[in-house]
Amino acid sequence: MNWKFSLGDVRERAHWDAYMHAYEEALTHTSTPWAPWYVVPADKKWFTRLVVGAAITAALGRVKLRYPRLTAAARAELREAKRLLELEPEEATPAPRPGDRE
Repeated sequence: MNWKFSLGDVRERAHWDAYMHAYEEALTHTSTPWAPWYVVPADKKWFTRLVVGAAITAALGRVKLRYPRLTAAARAELREAKRLLELEPEEATPAPRPGDRE
């Protein structure tokens, strides 16, 4: 692997402590129990994906998801929309183009 290197890189090392302080401050002040930051190693793709998948799975397990409750008026409106859509003439389905996903 080739790395781009310049004298400026050496000079910037003098600011390392300030950079690390700013980094830690940013994480400390923006990570919350309901929206935490995760540090994910990225040197092995398979492990990165495993860690991210585990974090997402754990987060979804803590969310109390439920279907929205519709009022009688909202259900009636949806039934009317469905009825109107079903009255529309059916169009021929265009042939898929190269690169289209199904």
